[in-house]
Amino acid sequence: MGFGFADVLLALLHYAACASTEAFFVAVESALHLGLIGASGMRWLSERVSFALREVLAFADDQSESGLESLLRFRLHLCGISLSAQVQIDGVGRVDFVLGGRIILEVDGRLNHDGPSMRHKDLMRDAAAAAQGYETLRFDYAMILHDWPRVLAAIQGRLTALGAIAQGATAVLQGG
Repeated sequence: MGFGFADVLLALLHYAACASTEAFFVAVESALHLGLIGASGMRWLSERVSFALREVLAFADDQSESGLESLLRFRLHLCGISLSAQVQIDGVGRVDFVLGGRIILEVDGRLNHDGPSMRHKDLMRDAAAAAQGYETLRFDYAMILHDWPRVLAAIQGRLTALGAIAQGATAVLQGG
């Protein structure tokens, strides 16, 4: 006789006790995205975890389509950077995130972005986005997991440049 399967909520509750906050967040968002838990499950879980993890649960949603997306969104949230997830852009399609209204962030896992034909497709989407005034930043698994400071610096650099461009445009409009 086997041990059977643990209930998803019970498994998440036990995972909360031993996993990092990031790992717990990613697991919760994955469960939400897959429809394994819903609002009542989130309430149940929230009643049983620490106050700090309740805040993590309050931030979780079902929009991220991969653990990498969840991780990037969570880390940016901790840095005070908010973004919109799974945004549909005419002529481009759905993108992972839009930041500052003009910066597209794409999280390129191996499954959907590996190989020359997928790379070409990504470049075509990036060109279509650029034609509409968007800039695309792409980050892969290794960068997000193992070189986060570089990813964060790239995002902050583009946000700073976007702010400088906006300030310059305002100065021109005001005759300054």
